[in-house]
Amino acid sequence: KGRDHLDRILSGTLRMERMISSLLDYSRGTTRGKSFSPVSLRAVAEESLANLKALLDESGATVELGPLPEVLGDESQLVQLMQNLIANAVKYRGDATPRIEIHASLYSGAPPQPSSPPGPAPVWRISVTDNGHGIAPENRDRIFEIFHRLPAASGVPGTGVGLAVCKRIVERHGGSIWIESEPGKGATFHFTLP
Repeated sequence: KGRDHLDRILSGTLRMERMISSLLDYSRGTTRGKSFSPVSLRAVAEESLANLKALLDESGATVELGPLPEVLGDESQLVQLMQNLIANAVKYRGDATPRIEIHASLYSGAPPQPSSPPGPAPVWRISVTDNGHGIAPENRDRIFEIFHRLPAASGVPGTGVGLAVCKRIVERHGGSIWIESEPGKGATFHFTLP
């Protein structure tokens, strides 16, 4: 009986530690960022994949990288952004082996940046597509709220902070993030970077 109580205390302590760590990541999204410098998104994606190697190997996931540009940004935050999106694609997979595609394209749907000359500023849209179980339309905006987890996430480890962190990082870089998805048909997370 004593061992059962100790196991519960340890489990609660570990959950609290993960929650505090997630909250620190969230708060650092705007307060502790490094200054921007040229960053290769290909190198960012490769570092993210290296950091997630154990998860990817265990799940049998395949990741296809398309051409990715160089942007101005905070490299460590961009690695965290990419890592969160890839990890979510694996954690919230459907029955099939996870398949993830990451690519970029010039995006014309974004408004010009305030400091840019007249005319649309060049904006990259980076897309992370998976073959997971997808997200219902009514939950698309709510998934970026802190501590919001969908009912399908029960039993999947997490704190409900990862996508909120992604949103803060993208917004700090002057971009936006959104999802296109249908239940049972996977999801594509898009984010823009100048």
